[in-house]
Amino acid sequence: MADARTSFATLLTSAADRHSPVDDAQGLAAGSMMASLGVLLLSSAGLLTGGTTGVAFLLHYATGYAFGLLFFLINLPFYWLAFRRFGPGFTLKTFAAVAFTSFLTEAVPHAIGISHIDPLVAAIFGGLVIGAGLLALFRHRASLGGFGILALYLQDRFGWRAGLVQLVFDGTVLIFSFFVATPYIIFCSVVGAVVLNLTLAINHRKDRYIAM
Repeated sequence: MADARTSFATLLTSAADRHSPVDDAQGLAAGSMMASLGVLLLSSAGLLTGGTTGVAFLLHYATGYAFGLLFFLINLPFYWLAFRRFGPGFTLKTFAAVAFTSFLTEAVPHAIGISHIDPLVAAIFGGLVIGAGLLALFRHRASLGGFGILALYLQDRFGWRAGLVQLVFDGTVLIFSFFVATPYIIFCSVVGAVVLNLTLAINHRKDRYIAM
């Protein structure tokens, strides 16, 4: 009984430089939920974004396949880099966050319906909400995979800001959006990507947040 109480206490105990397992579970769930809500805002206005999320949007609009499934599959190749650079803990938490976000992006639209939303408003609020979700995941040593993993790797390796690095990747993805969207939708999508990545660049710094 004493051992059981000790194990349970360990799950709940956090420190100044380390999250408890319960902290991590809450952070992963909250980050995934915010990200899926942001995706709902963007998709309701027919917008795109950068990273593997943007690639999944492009394929979704072009083929009609479910966004959640495409997002999950596109991220699979990046887990090897995550494991090699950040270890099994980061990789498992990222896999869990991607899987949960993929599920929520398919489930949430059945519970929340948006009949009208201005594309520019969707871009600003969607970018901000996804950025906040990514911040929650980053601060619990996880990500939404793909370019986020690569951005974190480059930040740790060279000191480059993760948000600025991802902004470059996102811009590259958005170039391809000219094949599936109108100029105004592309403009709004770019605004959303800038809002998302500036949120990360301004708020995510290793010297300001040390908990693992």
